[in-house]
Parts: sequence; C-alpha cells; structure tokens
Amino acid sequence: MSNSIHRVTFATLIGAALTATWPAAVLAQADTTLLRGRAVTEANVLDALTPAAPEEKIVTRSLRVSPDSPAAATLAPRKKPSASLLITFETNSATLTARAKEQLDVVAAALKNDKLKDFTFNVEGHADPRGSSEGNQMLSQQRADSVRSYFVSAHGVAESRLKAVGKGDSEPLNTRDLAAAENRRVTIITNAQ
Repeated sequence: MSNSIHRVTFATLIGAALTATWPAAVLAQADTTLLRGRAVTEANVLDALTPAAPEEKIVTRSLRVSPDSPAAATLAPRKKPSASLLITFETNSATLTARAKEQLDVVAAALKNDKLKDFTFNVEGHADPRGSSEGNQMLSQQRADSVRSYFVSAHGVAESRLKAVGKGDSEPLNTRDLAAAENRRVTIITNAQ
C-alpha cells in the first residue's frame, strides 16, 4: 500500500541533551531526528512527516559487485525519517501530562496542515520491557489510544486518519539500556502512498 513510511517519535526523553551523552552507536540505531525545546515547531514536525517526492532516489554501490559493473549502482532503501519529542504520561498509565498536551498541540497543527491533509497516520505506542509482555502490550495500546483520542477530541483530526497501534516492548529506541525512558514513547507514522 505505501511506498515509504515517515515517522515522528514521541519519547519520554528529548534528544539534544541525549546527543551529548548517548554513544553514537545508540543514536545510529534510533534512525530518528531528535527535537527538543524550541525545535519542536509545526515546521519541524511537517518536515519529519511529509513524504519525500517520488523522484528523490538514493543510489549506492553494492559491495559484492565490481564498481565498474553496470549492476553496481543500486537503489538503497530510504530511511524512515523520525523525530523524538517529549510526550509524557502519568506513571504506569495512559494519562497525558500537561506538557505532553502542549507538544501534541504542535503535532496536531501539523497533521491539519495542507501538506498532510491527504495522509493517514498510525499512532504507535511503545513500552520499555519492565513488567510483563502482556502488560506492556496493553499499556502501549492504551497510550496510543490516548494520543489518538486527544488529536480527535481536542483538535478535530478525523478519526479515519488515525489508527492506534500498541507495539509493546518489541521496538526499543535505546538498545543498550532497555529500561531507558526513551523506550516509552508514542510514534506517529505517515502512511505515504
């Protein structure tokens, strides 16, 4: 259905402070743009969620073929753009904090922008591995539902444009510290056609 996927990740820790303290290997695994403070703007969220033009292609060289071979130039899979923002919940719950609502207000404005009006989005909830897998799955679904409900009730984003998906603890952002706060997040994914 979709040729590309674009992500905005809402983590419970912000990234600019993390870029100074996280090892490069951890950040590289995240494949995410880290936004914080004044960087959390409608323009930056739009940049993260707007699909690239179809004519944009990334060409790489295969390591298994001679560089002189015509088969050496191949299309590389496009990275999934994403941005981490501070979205917090009450402890062990799906209740959004006041600060989380402020950040979601910015995201909702981007979702309603003309650049994104024709797209649908998955709202994915994530949990860290503390607790049972079943409990984490349920909590991540509740958090995704909470964010989706906030977009619909507070901002009038059409329900048909948003699908809430609980991912449990299966996709940690920080693989070196599985209990890290950045593994408890909500991710918005653009369903590009």
